[in-house]
Amino acid sequence: MKQDRPSLLRTPFMTVILNLLVIYVMFMVCRIVFMWYNWDVYRGYLNAPLLWNMLRGALKFDTAGIMYLTALYMILTMFPLHFKEHPAYYKTVKVILVVFVSAGIAANLIDTVYFPFTGCRSTLNVFTEFKNESGGQLMSIFLESMLDNWYLILLLIVMIWGLCILIRVPDIIRYRNLGIYYLIKSFCLLLCIFVSVVGIRGGISTSIRPITMSNAYQYADRPADAAAILNTPFCAIRTAGRVKIEVPKYFSQEELEQIYSPVIYPDTTAVFKPKNVVVMILESFGGEYIGYMNRGLEGIHDCTPFLDSLMEKSLTFEYSMANGRKSIDAPPSVLSGIPMLKDHFVLTTTMMSKQVSGLAEELDSKGYYSAFFHGADNQSMGFQSYSRAIGYKDYFGMDEFDADPRFGGHAMFDGVWAIWDEEFLQFMCAKLGTFSQPFVSTVFTASSHHPFNIPDRYKDIYPEEPDLDMYRCIRYSDNALRLFFEKASKEPWFNNTLFVLTADHTNQSEHPDYQSEYGKFRIPIIFYDPSGQIAGHRDCLAQQSDILPTIMGYLGYDRPFISFGQNLFATADEDTWNANYLNGMYMYYKGDWMIKFDGEQQSGLYAYKNDPALKQNLKGSEPAVEEEMIKELKALIQQYLEHMTVKDLVISKP
Repeated sequence: MKQDRPSLLRTPFMTVILNLLVIYVMFMVCRIVFMWYNWDVYRGYLNAPLLWNMLRGALKFDTAGIMYLTALYMILTMFPLHFKEHPAYYKTVKVILVVFVSAGIAANLIDTVYFPFTGCRSTLNVFTEFKNESGGQLMSIFLESMLDNWYLILLLIVMIWGLCILIRVPDIIRYRNLGIYYLIKSFCLLLCIFVSVVGIRGGISTSIRPITMSNAYQYADRPADAAAILNTPFCAIRTAGRVKIEVPKYFSQEELEQIYSPVIYPDTTAVFKPKNVVVMILESFGGEYIGYMNRGLEGIHDCTPFLDSLMEKSLTFEYSMANGRKSIDAPPSVLSGIPMLKDHFVLTTTMMSKQVSGLAEELDSKGYYSAFFHGADNQSMGFQSYSRAIGYKDYFGMDEFDADPRFGGHAMFDGVWAIWDEEFLQFMCAKLGTFSQPFVSTVFTASSHHPFNIPDRYKDIYPEEPDLDMYRCIRYSDNALRLFFEKASKEPWFNNTLFVLTADHTNQSEHPDYQSEYGKFRIPIIFYDPSGQIAGHRDCLAQQSDILPTIMGYLGYDRPFISFGQNLFATADEDTWNANYLNGMYMYYKGDWMIKFDGEQQSGLYAYKNDPALKQNLKGSEPAVEEEMIKELKALIQQYLEHMTVKDLVISKP
């Protein structure tokens, strides 16, 4: 006989159910806030069928995320041990639940602000990206973001307070017959475990593989819609500890080599030209800000008058794109020809143990001196260690800039990230004049970045703009480029130098054409030779991973190397291709078409040239084209993942 008979709603099992409902509501509130904050991305696209599909997908991914966060709570509540039946125990369990769920809510709200800069939900890679930043820098950024978005902080506090009020603690039930207690509790525990496993897997059928981020595309096509369907705790937990890469076996090795090989062979008739090479990776210089890339397109803010003028006398490409969406994706793509086609990549500790070659190491055999420039803390982003790994002899960062009094020293630190672009590029130009020729040098700029500051002396020249904070930062950095080239053009090494300019990734956007999977990757790729040997505009595709083989082709390099790109000088316009990866989905471009593929199934076909917003899915309309493109993409994926795991990324030099 029971000594206490609480109401049904106060039993441990029912309190678990009611508490889960509270958490579901909290997650849905976070999603509404996410879409409200980023409303420019969704305006004009949403309709009733799409919203219904997104809601169905959101409930599936929320279930998985919530099951991850509450698994320990359910086990502690239902664990069959009668000694634990005490009010203090259940209050402790409540605290554990509130802490875990609060962390999940905080992650969702933080990602609300971070999404405009990445275009996707954050995974644990975001911590890898910033692990080398100094605590002071990160604290400064965090505090400034808190002040800018104080209402989200207030909302977080209110939601945590709501959890404390709404999360229930069960009444204590005392059983005279402990056998019945253990039977009921064991059943309830097994039921909770079963529900958790099904929720995390995304279904009950044994044929269902555990859902991943790419499954969000079952309910929507655009990355913004997929991001609204997903939640950050799910994305972070699903990518935690993911070290082993599964390599698909689409083809036998003989078939694979016939379809695609990443080995770039030299032109045996070419004569090597020992030109200097300067590669400039421009922070966040998305195609949307560049007038030259948007001629005839209404609603564009041209923020780059200097870059526009440079592109007029350079070799450029109509459909030039990034391979990744984060800063750490760019150097491997640009300098090693290894794009980001998987969540874990070269600059992570997983890949740093693997031998990787690159521009500097390849040109070292031709007697080139090499140096990498980045105006942030010398440990920032792992650039110093990566540049050394691929053969750069010297690294010039904030430490070296501060030690040179000619350009203002540490007073030129922007207070958050790095030395202002203008002063740092002037410093770089001065250093280039001291290098023995031929040399290869790379700079990664920094000022065109959140928190969107520019030096005080320019704030009247480039005032704040109501549309996007990014615009005036790009205007400032474009002017810094102008001053760099103005100074460099007077140097004796200038006319014997090939300049390659590109961006690391895109950033804030307001034009619909730049909010699709296509637009989110559009950046400039520019080859400028002051001697005038190359110029023009090609109506073809180009990607960051093409830069290394194209430089080598232009110089007449005579040794084979590995690059997941193409020598654009040796590739006909109709044969050029691009590949990138976002939220678990591969996008592959060739000719007039782009296909989307999740590693197992094709989900879309788009005529991206005429439909840059990717509104019309034409899957099935071009079966021969789709079949050929899927075959090529599968071969690229298999070669890429095999080289990331078991095959070499370098070719031994004779």
